[in-house]
Amino acid sequence: MIRTVLWTVILALAGFAGLCALLYARQRSMLYYPTPQVNSGEAQALRLPHEGQSLKVWYVKRDTGQALIYFGGNAEDVALNISQFKQLFPHHSLFLHNYRGYGGSSGQPTEAGLCSDAKALYDYVRENYQNIDVMGRSLGSGVAVYLASEKEVQRLVLVTPYDSMVNVASTYYPFIPVSLLLKDRYDSRKRADKLDMDILVIIAERDEVIPRRSSDGLVSALGPENTTVTVIGAASHNSIGSFPEYEEVLRTFLNKSSKQ
Repeated sequence: MIRTVLWTVILALAGFAGLCALLYARQRSMLYYPTPQVNSGEAQALRLPHEGQSLKVWYVKRDTGQALIYFGGNAEDVALNISQFKQLFPHHSLFLHNYRGYGGSSGQPTEAGLCSDAKALYDYVRENYQNIDVMGRSLGSGVAVYLASEKEVQRLVLVTPYDSMVNVASTYYPFIPVSLLLKDRYDSRKRADKLDMDILVIIAERDEVIPRRSSDGLVSALGPENTTVTVIGAASHNSIGSFPEYEEVLRTFLNKSSKQ
């Protein structure tokens, strides 16, 4: 009887270890979903060389000193935002970044690579634009927070954000030690005290991807004196961009600083 119980425990532990090993090996394929290269007649395609990679950035030029850099979600084709952003932000030149491996950019996505590329793009934009706003959605909110904590950013927009990828993953895998296994952590909460610019946080009330407690955890770490939070009722993680309230709050927040 004791031997049977012992073997059961050993097999259970072996199975658990095997599951952890599988998740560790496949974690980046579960986090990143690269999009194919597309064409767009609404923006120019810039090529930014960095660290041996060729990064494709969609660019819409405006004759102002204001620019907006956008970082999308983990399965988002950022080109789909071009038409909407052109209409919402008439005073901004637009830079929509395709991550490594996404939309015609070379390489494979990792947190270190995406964050390094974000700084390279910022430096490129800074050569011609005095005021830079940054916007990140879902996965991209972590990249946007990183960039804003390292560079001078005028305004920061975070759409369906999270406090850290560890906390998000632990919701989906509550019995797995994700804090020990996760390579790409995107710990926005840890960087929150470095954000001294005006911040807009937009949360989807019915977000089925980012747990509300993770979004709230980030908000609680941000300075209340410079942070505005908007919760859009009935919006889900992927539908939030189609709501008029989403467009209105973005238009109001970003354009009030950029009118010439």
